[in-house]
Amino acid sequence: MRQWHKLTLAVMALAAFALAQVANAEDLIMARSQQPFPEAMLALQDAITHHGYVLSRVQRVDVGLTRSGFKTDKYRVVFFGKPAQIRELAHDHPELIPYLPLKIAIFAEGNQTVLVAANPHDYDQFFPHDHLRALFAGWARDLQSIMDEVRKGN
Repeated sequence: MRQWHKLTLAVMALAAFALAQVANAEDLIMARSQQPFPEAMLALQDAITHHGYVLSRVQRVDVGLTRSGFKTDKYRVVFFGKPAQIRELAHDHPELIPYLPLKIAIFAEGNQTVLVAANPHDYDQFFPHDHLRALFAGWARDLQSIMDEVRKGN
């Protein structure tokens, strides 16, 4: 039951950051790491930069959760992107601004860590432009690869 609550909270956090209408598990890219939260967080940041992205910020989500009665101290949303790409997209497609930069929610679950992100493939239905479809597919591949690196502990 506790795992379900954390997954639900991850989905709510992503929705709060305007990540698209996430309703089904297939709309998410998820990974579970056997690493404790601090090590997984470092691995996530390393994987993000390894894939050519720049960390924008790390936002604590746990403060609001603890005020609501949940007991967690390890819950973050990591924002990242490629600055030139984001500037260009914001200029050419301002309707994409709420989805930028990319985001991954990361939270502790016992001695393990879970990572969750909206699947950029889903953006196709909202922004049906051929040139964006390739971009979204690239983001989805990168997100999966980043999470695989964290999951494997690389």
